[in-house]
Amino acid sequence: MTKADLVEQVAEAIGPGITKKDCALVVDGLLNAVKRALANGENIEIRGFGTFKVRKRKSRMARNPRTGEGVEVPSRSVPVFKPSKHLRSRVSQLDRQDPE
Repeated sequence: MTKADLVEQVAEAIGPGITKKDCALVVDGLLNAVKRALANGENIEIRGFGTFKVRKRKSRMARNPRTGEGVEVPSRSVPVFKPSKHLRSRVSQLDRQDPE
């Protein structure tokens, strides 16, 4: 699903009272708010959907695959998403529907 698909679904959910252009502004506003919060190190919790967090990864030793030489990878902050129990159960229903 692309951002355009998301805008279209939001427009359909709201109904004929709002344009796709206005829905695009709402979707962009939400995504920008999430980006700003994560950039400031804040957590975002959306009930029934999940939690966006910033997690600190420790520095570690890695290996250059070409030379085999050890390389230190510095610590860094990374965004992570933890789905809610409700979302996990909805996604797990796909396994029960799949006839493979």
